[in-house]
Amino acid sequence: MQFQFNTDSHIQGDDRLAEIAENTVIHALGHLTARLSRIEVHLADVNGAKGGADDIRCTIEARPEGMQPQTVTHNDADVGSALRGGGKKIRALLDSEFGKLDNKR
Repeated sequence: MQFQFNTDSHIQGDDRLAEIAENTVIHALGHLTARLSRIEVHLADVNGAKGGADDIRCTIEARPEGMQPQTVTHNDADVGSALRGGGKKIRALLDSEFGKLDNKR
């Protein structure tokens, strides 16, 4: 499985943050990672230098093998919370989609 990490110009996207993002999302997905070919995470500060509540946006796109890509977005106050919230949302979405697929079989 490939992992791709991107940030906008307002968030410093260094190797340490990329590793934290990968560990957080992979941990949230758990056993579902075996069914994915790629995960993309994008962090953005929607208000830039102005600040504000819930201004960090985490968008996660998961590409399940043999299915269309699935995407979620979560806004939160800081990067860690945004990553955890996005991870929970993508897991719930994939659990639902894989459950539907498995029930058809």
